[in-house]
Amino acid sequence: MEFRPGTTTLATARSTDESEPLDPYLHPAPRPVRRRMRLISLATILALVGALSAAYYFAMRPATLKIAVGPQAGDDVRLIQALAQVFSRERNTVRMRPIVTDGPAASASALRTNAADLAVIRGDLPVPRNARSVAVLHKNLAVLWAPGKIVGKRGKGTAAISEITQLVGKRVGVIGRTEANSGLLRVILQQYGVDPTKVENVQLAVGDVADAVKTRKVDAFLAAGPLNSKVISEALAATASSGREPVFLGIDSSEALVANHPTYEAATIPAGAFGGSPVRPSDDIKTISFSHYIVARDGVSDSTIATFTQQLFTARQTVMTENPLAAKIETPDTDKDAVIPVQPGAAAYVDGDEKSFLDRYSDLIWFSLMGLSATGSIGAWFASYLRKDERISNVTQRDRLLDMLASARRSDSCDELDAMQTEADVILRDALNGYENGAIDSAALTAFSIALEQFHNAVADRKTLLAALPPAPVRPARPQAV
Repeated sequence: MEFRPGTTTLATARSTDESEPLDPYLHPAPRPVRRRMRLISLATILALVGALSAAYYFAMRPATLKIAVGPQAGDDVRLIQALAQVFSRERNTVRMRPIVTDGPAASASALRTNAADLAVIRGDLPVPRNARSVAVLHKNLAVLWAPGKIVGKRGKGTAAISEITQLVGKRVGVIGRTEANSGLLRVILQQYGVDPTKVENVQLAVGDVADAVKTRKVDAFLAAGPLNSKVISEALAATASSGREPVFLGIDSSEALVANHPTYEAATIPAGAFGGSPVRPSDDIKTISFSHYIVARDGVSDSTIATFTQQLFTARQTVMTENPLAAKIETPDTDKDAVIPVQPGAAAYVDGDEKSFLDRYSDLIWFSLMGLSATGSIGAWFASYLRKDERISNVTQRDRLLDMLASARRSDSCDELDAMQTEADVILRDALNGYENGAIDSAALTAFSIALEQFHNAVADRKTLLAALPPAPVRPARPQAV
């Protein structure tokens, strides 16, 4: 191989051993950029898919609301459990998990302490400040009656008690486990000017009514429940079975009582409401009523409550066949002066102002799009950063190609020209790889193309010129002195 003084190339610097590695500055070792970019792209796509899947899961997974209700054997517990089963069976987006308490007062306490998301409470008991009404579960009527005299052979005797004012010094059997009915009795007595301390109240279960009538343990009874309450019907039937037909004590001052106690409403027990023979009652009876509410604690999502309210009134149709009390479920009072402020989500359902999917999740969608855009920008910058070394290498190789172009025009050796062509082929391959990986653009590739074309033309011209020159004369060797 012939060397020209002052010219240094990779071919001239290389040893005769073909296994010697190339100069890393002139021929950078190929990097697995394509593979790395594919892995990064795959990781980014998987991350985005995972984020979207997680967002969809958290947005669409069922929300379980804990609802406090009691007492254990009460009608409210059975109704709420039936509704919860329908919610679960229908795979609704909002589910209920009943928490059985000792009664409405305990349920209100559970809501007050945030131990429950929902609660079934009585409207005539203190309402927690964080309670917002969702629905009226049912309305309870106050039913007062006294056992009539024993029926004689010539007809039914008259009752010993026929007016509420006659309860002074008497004993009233309050049916049910909750002490709230004792408070109801006090309110009624006070309305009629009867000192509650002069009336003894005895708490009774339904099964104790017949014995209490026979033994004259009590003089009158008070029960509270829906119009179709099984408890009231059984208590009246037990009174009649003792041979004493019930005599109803009407609350004729119901309007005045309601004016003094807004938590109650004036109501009427229609004739024949409790059946029997003769029918009970025989005439309409004035009384008062109060509501059992489903309330939500302040802070539960409005959209969740709106969905819950919609499911509640949809499930009511299904549950009515098993539990007739479901037919009593009503929408809450949405007026601003309502006894219990309405929950905004429930009000939206009642007023038909429910938010659509886009209304609920527009902010989430917008932030997701912004996040995807930011992720794409960061990914593009990161990919550009990873290709920085390759771009520097391509610039170095382009400069080397231009240097080789000048060297080819001065070269006096065909072997040197061949070595430079081989090096140019390597540069071309690296340039094409860089273009495929995105490290160089079309303009840079065009510049490489022009430089390569000029280089190959210069090599061809130089080889033609070297082939036309006569061989250099061989000088004789000088004799060595002896």
